Amino acid sequence: GCGKRGPYNPVRGDRVVARVRELLDHHFPLENGTHAWAVGYAAAQGQLEVTFGDGSRAALLDPAQFAGHDGEPDKPDGILLVKNGLHLEIRFGASNPIGRRDLAAVSDVRLESALSTIMDLEDSVASVDTDDKLAGYRNWLGLMKGTLEQTFEKNGETVSRVLHGDRRFTAPDGNELTLHGRSLMLVRNVGMHLVTDAVLAGGKPIPETFLDAMITALAGKHDLLGNGPMRNSRAGSIYIVKPKMHGSAEVELAVELFGRVEQALGLDRGTLKMGIMDEERRTTVNLRNCIAAARERVFFINTGFLDRTGDEIHTDMEAGPVLPKAEMKSAAWLSAYEDSNVDTGLAAGLRGHAQIGKGMWAMPDEMANMLSAKIGHPKAGASTAWVPSPTAATLHAIHYLMVDVDARQAQLAAREPASVDDVLTLPLMDAGRTLSPDALTRELENNAQGILGYVARWVGQGVGCSKVPDINNVALMEDCATLRISSQHIANYLHHGLLDEAQVRKAMERMAVIVDRQNAGDPDYHPMSSDFESSIPFQAALDLALKGREQPNGYTEFILYARRQQMKAAD
Repeated sequence: GCGKRGPYNPVRGDRVVARVRELLDHHFPLENGTHAWAVGYAAAQGQLEVTFGDGSRAALLDPAQFAGHDGEPDKPDGILLVKNGLHLEIRFGASNPIGRRDLAAVSDVRLESALSTIMDLEDSVASVDTDDKLAGYRNWLGLMKGTLEQTFEKNGETVSRVLHGDRRFTAPDGNELTLHGRSLMLVRNVGMHLVTDAVLAGGKPIPETFLDAMITALAGKHDLLGNGPMRNSRAGSIYIVKPKMHGSAEVELAVELFGRVEQALGLDRGTLKMGIMDEERRTTVNLRNCIAAARERVFFINTGFLDRTGDEIHTDMEAGPVLPKAEMKSAAWLSAYEDSNVDTGLAAGLRGHAQIGKGMWAMPDEMANMLSAKIGHPKAGASTAWVPSPTAATLHAIHYLMVDVDARQAQLAAREPASVDDVLTLPLMDAGRTLSPDALTRELENNAQGILGYVARWVGQGVGCSKVPDINNVALMEDCATLRISSQHIANYLHHGLLDEAQVRKAMERMAVIVDRQNAGDPDYHPMSSDFESSIPFQAALDLALKGREQPNGYTEFILYARRQQMKAAD
């Protein structure tokens, strides 16, 4: 009886309410009793007062966890609690379907989450020409001015989304407490390897990252000038994430670029802050120098294990056949890479000053598994980690109630740093090892289906990131990073003779039939299996596999851009 049905299923709701009260008891315990006994909440003399059904009262075991209230103290609209720097808000409303059934009229519990969010101009979007770039820039401008609004259909209803205003409470000392109502918005520019003809210099396209830096900073200046109803930065900064940099020399180039943009736009030096994605081997082993090069600007470092795996396969291309993909996740280099990023960040003094981040949970429909597994990130010292949805962000925030990351980072700072030798251990199959024909077929078909499922939407529809069913119909969040892994994996096995071109073509054709079937309900989808030769998405997928070895660093964008432009011209 707990399935989703109608506007509200009380059986399911009661289970959720019970689970949330368990969470309150665990993280915000009362000096006696339990939140499950509560029939009323109030703010009394700067403390939380909880009334039970027998008329007795209790305060928080740790009074410092009470952060404030809104509404009348004796009958508040909301109670604000705090732990490990994260706020939790208990909302009340007897007219609400949930509040009506609750003795304390609790209608909702809101957990502060997604404290920062990346607006992506890179891996998550299919942006291949001036019109596409303008659409992305226009959205970022709307966010910086606070005017962006999006209306869409959901479950038969028209829904509008706008930026949320700040939230105001009365603090325990009686003063007003204001909490930022929105994520701190960061913007990811493209990597240094791409060019754009949106602007020409001497008749030639310019580096796309140069244009991104100028336009995203110019849009961000609206926020600094207070040109909208709300503010993004509370420190007078614009936050730009830089991906796919190879070592400190490229970080130095990005620093110089930021300085020139600041000069051109009349911004104080240091206004443009830099997030360093640690997703290429040269950056991994030189991360401390990278941080030093951007020491006046760096606001986060982050492992990107998906792109980093694609880079690893391409870098090791000539050394031998790499491990099957499932085994790659437990390879020595990967765990050393994750630990090394934290160790280096802590040694560089980022604790309490900048985010140290971990990578994406790629299964957006597997939230129970995420809740069990992703606690590993804060335990590993990450003060932030990537998630695929707002629901995932809220669930992941529970992990930061469970783990005091600042204290955990203090512990980790004392350990022996990860070995660079381990980071540089190549993930190759042992000499003489062979894979059975069945194992090779499974590996090939898994890669081929993943490539086709993503490319069919990227090239065919201009969708840069979405839930793509895998070969077992498990929805995975796919972007250019996962595509890089699959295409490089096939290219590696081709190069070392484990596969031949005919096998790859046949597997692609078989998997195209499956991908077409998986997308049969999408009216905008372009089927591939009806004519392989004329299908632009199919040919793009084939190019990525057959030409993967010759792609610089194994990057997928050069093929994707060309084929998407071809598709747009054909349409």
